[in-house]
Amino acid sequence: MEAQPHPHQAERLKDLHDLEILDTPREEDFDAVVALAAELCEAPISVINLIDADRQWFKAEVGLGVRETPLDTSLCAHAILERDFLEIPDTRLDARMRDNPLCLGDGGLRFYAGALLRTDRGLPIGTLCILDTRPRQLTGLQRRALVVLAGQVMAQIKLRRALRRAEAMRQEADHRVKNSLQAMASLIMLQARDAEPAARAALDQVGRQVRSVATLHAMLNRHGGSDAVALQPYAAGVGAILDESLPARLSVSVEAAPVMVTSAQAAAIGTIMNEFASNALKHAFPDGRAGRVSFAIQPDGADSLRLVCADDGIGCDWDKVDRNASLGLRVMMATAETLGGPLRPVDRGAGLALAMTFGIDRTINPA
Repeated sequence: MEAQPHPHQAERLKDLHDLEILDTPREEDFDAVVALAAELCEAPISVINLIDADRQWFKAEVGLGVRETPLDTSLCAHAILERDFLEIPDTRLDARMRDNPLCLGDGGLRFYAGALLRTDRGLPIGTLCILDTRPRQLTGLQRRALVVLAGQVMAQIKLRRALRRAEAMRQEADHRVKNSLQAMASLIMLQARDAEPAARAALDQVGRQVRSVATLHAMLNRHGGSDAVALQPYAAGVGAILDESLPARLSVSVEAAPVMVTSAQAAAIGTIMNEFASNALKHAFPDGRAGRVSFAIQPDGADSLRLVCADDGIGCDWDKVDRNASLGLRVMMATAETLGGPLRPVDRGAGLALAMTFGIDRTINPA
């Protein structure tokens, strides 16, 4: 006998579809549940069964080998009309099952037990069930185990929906941040075109910083919103922004180790690179002379990286530089302290070279 529709069929189907679980791929977590249920209940068949409008679809199954069957032969369609649990010791003696083609003949299904899968509104969307080809009864422990496992199935289904929706919200937020950063960078460029030389230089510096933040944001988005950033492509991206925005007479080179850094470390590195390049443009290459600004971020021992910022300009006595006189220098030095600084001068021949060492986060760089 085919089961009647649930009394609250429309609401039940809405809850089922809102869970976004139908027609999703097989998953190890759900496969493990049906395997455990079959073993605990000593049954050849176990199924996570979801009852749609005109079919029953299996999120996971053991012993069937199919993902869906028609609703007119569904035993679980009867189960969702019950309160919480349905057990049929012998289908041949049950008026609902004895004419079901799946229960007829040799090898037909003779036993059924199912624990309901209920939504937050209490509406049944399916069952975690076991089936056997011989009449039998479950023990009290087996019944309790099926009910507990059914609760875990629903928790997993709801968790996956929450994660999917959180990811969709994150992607929407990322899209809006990206558009805002692009709009800000474009506005800064427009303002810089008509500004006086000093204001233009300041706006160019801010614009580079905004673009480096946009580069960092894009890389975080590429890594799915995690806090780990691949140093090599990120530093290269900041270097490309600097190389593009500085006068053609100045070139920028970047060497970076293929390691992961945190987003905070990446942001600090980008700020230091931008401020050092801006300072070099102002002071290291007077009278339009050509030169190079270079950045190297390489391993310094097993758990540290060494950042070296250098130019081949006219150089200076760093110990005599008033680092409070320039906002850019104050920003650079303060940022270096957050990274693990300070920046100290090193002898690299011509020009100025500043270096510092900071630690690698081993949670994102396992040894």
